[in-house]
Amino acid sequence: MAHVAKIRLDREEAELLGSYEAGEWRTVEGWEEEAGRYREYARATFRKDRRVNIRISSRDLEGIQKRALEEGIPYQTLIASVLHKYLSGRLVDRREHP
Repeated sequence: MAHVAKIRLDREEAELLGSYEAGEWRTVEGWEEEAGRYREYARATFRKDRRVNIRISSRDLEGIQKRALEEGIPYQTLIASVLHKYLSGRLVDRREHP
């Protein structure tokens, strides 16, 4: 008998799974073109074609490196991601949004 691991879903994931299992999802006409367009947006967003040098405190750099290690990504990637989120308006200050 094979062992099956139970996966814990959060509320949103459970709602999506329930909706899918209830047959509420439909294929969108032209989805292949739409998906291709969004793939290109993603490529353009994460294309790294410029180099930037900055000076930051040793303490901040160590904090960034520690957080990147926790996330399992290079610290330069973390910095680029934070800057991208800030510029796209997706970086939220936790003090303002508890």
